[in-house]
Amino acid sequence: MTTAHEHVPVLIVGGGLVGLATSMFLSQHGVRHLLVDKHPEVTLQGRARGINPRTMEIYRAFGVADAVNEAGTPFADDAGGVRCETVAGEWHWLFPPELPRAWPEHTAGTFNLADQNAVEPVLIEAARHNGAEQRFETELTAFEQDDDGVTATIRDRKTNETRTLRADYMVAADGRRSPIREQLDIAKPLQGQTLNFVSVIFKADLDQIIERRAILWLIVNEKIGVTLLATTAKHGRWGLSIGYDPATQSPGDFTAERCAEIIHGALGRDDIPVVVQDVTPWTQEVSVAETFRQGRVFLAGDAAHTWSPAGGIGANTGVQDGHNLAWKLAAVLNGSAAPALLDSYEPERRPIAQTLAELTELRQARRSGHNPEHDEIDDLHWALGQRYTSPAVLGAPYGTVFGDVLDLHGQPGTRAPHLWLERDGERIAVHDLFAHSFVLLTGADGKAWLEAADNVEVYRIGTAGENVELVDVESEFAHRYDLGTDGAVLVRPDGYVAWRAEPGTTDPARALRDALATILGQS
Repeated sequence: MTTAHEHVPVLIVGGGLVGLATSMFLSQHGVRHLLVDKHPEVTLQGRARGINPRTMEIYRAFGVADAVNEAGTPFADDAGGVRCETVAGEWHWLFPPELPRAWPEHTAGTFNLADQNAVEPVLIEAARHNGAEQRFETELTAFEQDDDGVTATIRDRKTNETRTLRADYMVAADGRRSPIREQLDIAKPLQGQTLNFVSVIFKADLDQIIERRAILWLIVNEKIGVTLLATTAKHGRWGLSIGYDPATQSPGDFTAERCAEIIHGALGRDDIPVVVQDVTPWTQEVSVAETFRQGRVFLAGDAAHTWSPAGGIGANTGVQDGHNLAWKLAAVLNGSAAPALLDSYEPERRPIAQTLAELTELRQARRSGHNPEHDEIDDLHWALGQRYTSPAVLGAPYGTVFGDVLDLHGQPGTRAPHLWLERDGERIAVHDLFAHSFVLLTGADGKAWLEAADNVEVYRIGTAGENVELVDVESEFAHRYDLGTDGAVLVRPDGYVAWRAEPGTTDPARALRDALATILGQS
């Protein structure tokens, strides 16, 4: 049975973390869309693990940080990474449990160790609350695009009913193998070695051999080779990643009995009862697509870039892909921006992905002991120091993809520096303001900017005794933004500085109007 064509502004293909986050962002921007995914809503496999402070900062601005933190509660005591021959044997710290989980001087976000299947229900509920249509167990079976949009055929796997849709744009969040990317013939060349694993979810009482929970255990011994043990959200349920050589083995070789043998070898105890619940193969590779866009189709998350899971960088980067793209799609679809704004997606996100691919390889080598002399990657700078150079940023200095967070003062193309503020007696973070619209920040003497702006939100920031909309709780605005009292910075909905006006701007209304027109592709 085939039903008639219907129209949807955006079609998202893929209902993992990246697709669901993009759905949530679009729904809060008021963009009608449809998300489809061939799988059920939630699986046993945790897959991506760990949310960095920048992503939590974004979740906070979109009102889901509390729920995500609640999802991470079972992991609150996990800390540090362990290398050992067996879990019951002697441990050595790969990275110590004392590493900080927050950078309070730089962001209101904190590290959260929740895994993907704990966070996805939060994103599903938030998106649906704002009108998102999401269909699981529904697959994309065909698509073609032209200058005006994408025609897609989807099939309900339960009823076998097909629907033909017409979408203005399509977001491919359909994973590492991305059939959409393959059909578009977009190359995603491998960089370095490909590793193959099966992920085993099992039940076991390990309290007798684990005195404290770590984030992960890297287990290396002659009996089982290399495995990686991780906690899950449910007490007594664990995940073990087992490496294998596809030249001599296949995922089918890992029966429940064989997995139980390997688990006992990793634990160093054969007397602990083990119940294998799920076995799923996965591949670790480093690759970045040669382009993140073709026509009206955009790649996001693993469809655009994959690398080792070290540090949880992949999932966070994918969510931030969706965050970057969603506001631009919203602006184009509601008519406030020209389609040219979408040209900024690839030059902003692809250099980040390429650089992180290289950095995560170095991190993986260091933690596995293959390159121990190499310095650890600074999480602070890769999470908060990303820099954009694109037509959607005016005056961005050319330079490295990542800047020194301690030396960023609201330059165009960088994340707006963190501030604690007070509004009507309520303490907020400056990034709480950045979600749905452009925001202009100015100092206490910036009255002219209030009068100049009629299509952006404007806030004066100053001390409690001044006539301002936001009180600078820690008196850091002047230092962190380097603006004086009557300069201004224009911040995009994704929290990045788009433009800045130095003190003494003679015609604020015209300067702001011209800047916005250029940023939005209208000039």
